Amino acid sequence: MDLSIFNSTQRREIEYGIKKGLDVSLYALEKYSGVQMRELRKGFERGVDLRKYADQGFNSRQLEEIRIGIENGVDVSVYAKKEFSSEQMRKIKDGLEEGIDVSVYAKPEFDWMQMSQIQEGLRDGLDVSWYAKPEFDWMQMNEIRWGLEDGVDLSWYAKPEFDHKQMREIRVGLQKGLDVSRYAKPEFDYYRMEEIRLGLEEGLDVSWYAKPEFDWQQMREIRVGLQKGLDVSWYAKPEFDYQQMEEIRLG
Repeated sequence: MDLSIFNSTQRREIEYGIKKGLDVSLYALEKYSGVQMRELRKGFERGVDLRKYADQGFNSRQLEEIRIGIENGVDVSVYAKKEFSSEQMRKIKDGLEEGIDVSVYAKPEFDWMQMSQIQEGLRDGLDVSWYAKPEFDWMQMNEIRWGLEDGVDLSWYAKPEFDHKQMREIRVGLQKGLDVSRYAKPEFDYYRMEEIRLGLEEGLDVSWYAKPEFDWQQMREIRVGLQKGLDVSWYAKPEFDYQQMEEIRLG
């Protein structure tokens, strides 16, 4: 066999196959890159013929996931599709090996990190229908999954309009039995949600500052004043920035 037509990576895989006593003519073709040849060689060594997948244009990492799946006896047709990256393939393959219902997440619209969150929920027997939706990123999914584990009322925050940090503040409030209706609103970012939550935990009258017109630093100044038993009516006004509020509070 004339190896001069192959690059160094391809030659290395062909030479290694010859040493192993393989029929290298099965993969010693210019159309296969060196890294594809490596997976084909590994497959032939283990009795797995990956040529049909290589001919469909799967890269070496995708071929690796298909090879391992075949070796482990799973139905690789579920994920041997070009629209899945190797990371997505791995999550589907792992789910098949675990015996969970991968149809819930074996969809190209979920990236591998979203798939991981859904897989985790299925593994724990959770109702993943709450978050197995493409509109949630993996961090939002994570917060909803934790809420399912905690048994809180997810209807308060399992909504795409809340980012994961806002979701966390609402989830923590629910865990603590607080009236999250005071801050579970998209107009409050998570900094402001935290200030309202802290006030509720301290038993303060958060109506003084649980308003969208205050930023979190203004809220903090009002909260600190309430903690100290001050008459915050003097400065709990949007026209005062937090530094002015502090000056009035320290009086």
